[in-house]
Order: sequence, then structure tokens, then C-alpha cells
Amino acid sequence: MSEPSADEVRDFIAAGLRCEHLAVEGDGRHFFATIVSPEFEGLLRVRRHQRVYAALGERMREQIHALSMKTLTPTEFAAEGGGGH
Repeated sequence: MSEPSADEVRDFIAAGLRCEHLAVEGDGRHFFATIVSPEFEGLLRVRRHQRVYAALGERMREQIHALSMKTLTPTEFAAEGGGGH
């Protein structure tokens, strides 16, 4: 399998997780994602990450070698100044 682009990783996550904001950067092997989802409400960070890994499914083992992520609820994102235009 070929190495995915940052846009493809973003699309993979978006297909399996409802996101209000999703940004992915990376070089084909290592990625960093900022993921804002109402599905994270009430979840600890490890559970949030597990939710993202579930959205990625087998791609996490087969195509994506490293993924660092910042997972936020919409309220947390707004408190950090995100979402402003």
C-alpha cells in the first residue's frame, strides 16, 4: 500500500468520526492531527484517541506509521481560541 497524504488521512478520520474541525499535517509516514468532535464529550484522552483509531481502522496498522493528535471537544476548542474566523 502506498503512503497516504495528509488530506487522505483527514478524509479517513472524517469518514468515521463526526468532526467540527479537523486539520492534519504530515509527510506520508508521520502525521499530526487536531480533531474537534462532539463525540469526545465526557471522554478521557485515551478514549478519545481510541475513537480516532477506530475511525482509521486497519489503515492505522497498514498505512499510517505514526499519528500524534490533539483531541478536543467543541467547547475546549472554543476556549483555546479555535473556530474564530
